[in-house]
Amino acid sequence: MREPARILVVDDVPDNVDILQMRLEAQGYEVMTAADGIEALEKIRALLPDLVLLDIMMPKLDGIETVKRLKADPSLPFVPVILVTAKADASDVLAGLESGGDDYLTKPVDHAALSARVRAMLRIKALHDTVQQQAAELAAWNRTLEERVKTQLHEIERVGRLRRFLAPQLAEMIVSTGDESILELHRRDIVVVVCDLRGFTAFAETSEPEEVIAVLREYYATLGPLVTRFEGMLEAFTGDGLMVIFNDPFPCPDPADRGVRMAVAMRAAATELLARWRRRGYSLGLGVGIAQGYATLGRIGFEERMHYTSMGTVSNLASRLCAEAQDGQILVSKRDATAVEGRVTLEEIGNLALKGLSQAVAVYNVAGDVSG
Repeated sequence: MREPARILVVDDVPDNVDILQMRLEAQGYEVMTAADGIEALEKIRALLPDLVLLDIMMPKLDGIETVKRLKADPSLPFVPVILVTAKADASDVLAGLESGGDDYLTKPVDHAALSARVRAMLRIKALHDTVQQQAAELAAWNRTLEERVKTQLHEIERVGRLRRFLAPQLAEMIVSTGDESILELHRRDIVVVVCDLRGFTAFAETSEPEEVIAVLREYYATLGPLVTRFEGMLEAFTGDGLMVIFNDPFPCPDPADRGVRMAVAMRAAATELLARWRRRGYSLGLGVGIAQGYATLGRIGFEERMHYTSMGTVSNLASRLCAEAQDGQILVSKRDATAVEGRVTLEEIGNLALKGLSQAVAVYNVAGDVSG
């Protein structure tokens, strides 16, 4: 509520108006006046007083009808009304209170009663304004909170979608910056790591579906966290096949070394898993192929389902090397072997003619752990 409070005095008798105006202004209030109900409603709409002192008996529009119209107008804020009437008009006071009046004074108006009633009504007005302001602030906070929740849910959904093929830290970086342009089609030199299970086709043909699913769950639960640990990009997993890319969508130092390190860690993690499977009678092993070269990468799919993929000979080469690998072998192309030479024990396999490739490829096996 404003300071000083603004009070509208409504009476058709000028002397009554003068008396009330003089007393109220002496107490520091801002006083406006009106001579009838019609003028009063016009000034209430224009000036929004904090309190109205309203005479009941007036020409044109009496006080009872005026307070009815005032309280029925939803466009106006709460304005308390003190009805002013002669002592003989008790029935008018009751009618005025039933119509929406908040208090009353009788003529001649007692100064002390006037001061007390005005202060009481202004306290009610101030309390009402405070409640309204707090309600508005609460509504604004609720809207803000709803928007924040909506934004956070959207970000969580985006992170969830991106984490299907990116390391969590990379997915969160894209979401935090809001820049997904890096996921659009582009060309880059990448390292591709492909691994799958030896003997899986025969196992799947002779086992119950529940056994196959249980094996795949253990397989991905063992190898999946290593993709995240080495910050690789999971391009796809299909059946027992797993393809991971390094140096995209974000460049990384020495991607060949990182790919080989991950493959070695996978081989070590799979050792216990494979032994457990053999005790169950499952003849399974792990083979890995690694290649480096240029590819075109980006998102493909449709609005409800997007996938990030690579297209190029390098992906095919990694897949063919994986297919050639025996249990425990990590076969790498000559370029990768050169990149990690001196940090890992390599065995030269020789030139292999791989399906889908027109020329034989020099192939090496990572025989030991990565040093350094």
